[in-house]
Amino acid sequence: MIRLPLATFVRSSARQLRAIHSSSVKASDQLFVHRDSDENNPNTPFEFTPENMKRVNDIIANYPDGHKAAAVIPVLDLAQRQHGWTPISAMNKVADILDMPKMRVYEVATFYTMFNRNPVGKYHIQICTTTPCMLRDSDSILDIIKSKLGIKVGETTKDKMFTLTEVECLGACVNAPMVQINDNYYEDLSVKDMTEIIDDLKAGRMPKAGPRRKRFASEPEGGLTSLTEPPKGPGFGVRDDL
Repeated sequence: MIRLPLATFVRSSARQLRAIHSSSVKASDQLFVHRDSDENNPNTPFEFTPENMKRVNDIIANYPDGHKAAAVIPVLDLAQRQHGWTPISAMNKVADILDMPKMRVYEVATFYTMFNRNPVGKYHIQICTTTPCMLRDSDSILDIIKSKLGIKVGETTKDKMFTLTEVECLGACVNAPMVQINDNYYEDLSVKDMTEIIDDLKAGRMPKAGPRRKRFASEPEGGLTSLTEPPKGPGFGVRDDL
């Protein structure tokens, strides 16, 4: 009997296995590292307005002495609301104000997708295409947005009014399909609803946020099926001897 080395047997067995092919993992469509550009570099002008600087100090006051860095998310958010997006110069300013390493601010800004590290339009349309929304035909909502605005995902209209972004779950699954436009959620959408929303924004009107069907939030469309009675008072269900 000829005895083969174990390594030879393993290699031979491995060649007989079926190859498994899979698509590459794509964690995000955003670049995690910074690349200087004409509009986004350390010299991009950014200073908090006097009013917002007062807000910064009020935010910092919510945290214990020596823990100013804990305010990095709300202060970055305020910078973005003032500037419209978050250039690296704004991150550097936040780092200086909070006495923290710039890299720590970069880590926060690149981790949270709420921070736009490139310019976006006046109305940032974020459409969810994850499973629940996809099952409720979010594809047709995406198609009408692209058709109405003449842009693809990741692009901004020439007049800088609209930016279209495709995102993961926004947490409004029971109201699918839905989009987030700036701070507002627009839910239970049909193609007609999305068309009206875009037309309103183009005309300078702010469409009412929330569900577009006849419900207040995420309750059943046919009416409540539970919690239909007034809540019980204190002590309900507790033994008399306790």
